[in-house]
Amino acid sequence: MSARNGAPRNPGRNEEAVEVGVPFDLLLSRATEGSWRNLVPTPSSTLKLAGALVRRPRTVLTKGAALTGELAKVAAGRSELAPHPKDARYAHPAWQENPVLRRALQAHLAVSASAEELVANAGLDENSGHRVTLTVSNLLDATAPSNNLVLNPKALAAAKETKGASLVRGTRNLVRDLSAPPRVPRMVEPDAFEVGVNVAATPGAVVERTAVYELLQYDATTPTVRKIPLLLVPPVINKYYVADMAPGRSMVEYLVGQGHQVFVMSWRNPDVRHSAWNLDTYGDAIVNAIGTARSICGSESVSLLSFCSGGILSAMVLAHLADTRRLANVSAAAWSVTVLDQSRAGVAGALLTPAAAEAAARSSAARGYLDGRVLAEVFAWLRPRDLIWNYWVDSYLMGKSPRPFDVLFWNADTTRMAASLHKDFLEMAQQNSLVHPGMATMLGSPVDLGAVTVDTYITGGINDHLCPWESCYASTQLLGGNSRFVLSSAGHVASIVNPPTNPKASFRIADSTPSDAHDWLKAAETVQGSWWPDFSQWLHEHGGEMVDAPSTPGSADHPVIVAAPGTYVLAT
Repeated sequence: MSARNGAPRNPGRNEEAVEVGVPFDLLLSRATEGSWRNLVPTPSSTLKLAGALVRRPRTVLTKGAALTGELAKVAAGRSELAPHPKDARYAHPAWQENPVLRRALQAHLAVSASAEELVANAGLDENSGHRVTLTVSNLLDATAPSNNLVLNPKALAAAKETKGASLVRGTRNLVRDLSAPPRVPRMVEPDAFEVGVNVAATPGAVVERTAVYELLQYDATTPTVRKIPLLLVPPVINKYYVADMAPGRSMVEYLVGQGHQVFVMSWRNPDVRHSAWNLDTYGDAIVNAIGTARSICGSESVSLLSFCSGGILSAMVLAHLADTRRLANVSAAAWSVTVLDQSRAGVAGALLTPAAAEAAARSSAARGYLDGRVLAEVFAWLRPRDLIWNYWVDSYLMGKSPRPFDVLFWNADTTRMAASLHKDFLEMAQQNSLVHPGMATMLGSPVDLGAVTVDTYITGGINDHLCPWESCYASTQLLGGNSRFVLSSAGHVASIVNPPTNPKASFRIADSTPSDAHDWLKAAETVQGSWWPDFSQWLHEHGGEMVDAPSTPGSADHPVIVAAPGTYVLAT
């Protein structure tokens, strides 16, 4: 019998621990189902598992006998089962030195290994196998002895040292977190950062405000700048300042310092009044923002950099501009962790069924929006070992407060998604319509990504489970222009928040983009450091001439409305 924990999902708590692990469209579907679905298998999958095991009595008997034998060894103190050396849950020496704790740990490893092997050998079809495996994995994570107050040596030590005060604080934390969505352990204190002070703090101003967005222009910090400005299109989940984290970690701050004129769209947090906002609503907003940035800078074009779901919108807008002979308004375009080709298999394909997508759309339509707090809950429950149980131990068993971390603060600063946009995204994902020219439309134009012939710069993260890097790479084959693909060594968010000061950062790059992503990977070379300098250089090559930097944001036609970060980013 082998130990279940051959490779921990999160050996230590670091930036990658906050990465989420589900495809975007699956996330939008699961958000309306409720957390209980993560711990309870569907009746159909349960029946299929039971039927499969009945047909394999020898497998059941063999695994049962092996488990019984291993548990006997555990009870006798002769078992050699051990967790992975990097599994942080069992780093305390008491897990090996205390006979009771060691037996509890080994019993859990034995049961876990048997359960997983039984499911793997049940002969289930692919979709049922993925569903049952995910549920079993969640149940095993939940029942780990490290989550038990009576067994966790760190929690017991903390209770002894504080004379019980840690338990009082932990109970208070538990009651607090269960009282309101997202009903998961708090990962960052709500006052750990202040928007506009130590995140989203790059100086600038709002130079345009519409019902859908505020447009921010940042103060130039160099004597000269590229004439063609850069417009950032953020995702429609969470707020724009993933591109403007704490000073020193802000992409906006970095690019401004490299001599680029930077604009950012800050989406309004929609409520029930905006339930009809759809793909066209957001596409029209991007078209308007492009026009405003061009007008302020006196430039015939802009460059675009879009993130995640914002990239889906901007790609469709570029197809619209191509269809209406206005593609010259954009000189170059970049996408970071964006998936345009949403073909997929595996867990996502098993969980995102047409019925689930339809039910999700109905649910958000009834409310008028998809609640961002529920999305945060889904994020957490689909990576429970990293995003639930780590914090369960620290917050509830040990009574600790989470450490301040700007990425987690941003992650908790959720936004809603308008019901119509939610429905549009789900339908587009179900049909994978962006890979079929003309299947999707934007502002009345058929979307043909092959008609987008501007040069493109596309990034992915090799540890990104939300937008697999191979799926990001697929965009190089859909778009019509010359593509440069960069693969960061980080995950979804950390590949965006990737400052040059990060000593662990690296990326891969190659001279060409062959059709197969893994052929590209074989040819790629590894470069130490952040990809931001490479992107800045590429942006300079597409940024036109150097001109005197503007003394202030805005123009006579677009005067400053309010200082950055504006007002929309503050709305909850």
